[in-house]
Amino acid sequence: MRVQCVICDKLEELEDDTLQAKRLRNRPIHTHMCKECHDRITKRTEERLATGHFHFFRSSRSIEDDF
Repeated sequence: MRVQCVICDKLEELEDDTLQAKRLRNRPIHTHMCKECHDRITKRTEERLATGHFHFFRSSRSIEDDF
């Protein structure tokens, strides 16, 4: 299955029987991101978290626990 990265438009080939390929076929809202873009976003997010001026809200579960 040929897929295209949503950020850099790089074309890649996915195995047809992988879970990611199945998700892309069955749910068009799911998008593909290449490994380089995923690693770059992860690195930059970790850098922003390290500054202390960036709040990363993982889930709203802590808010629900306060009630």
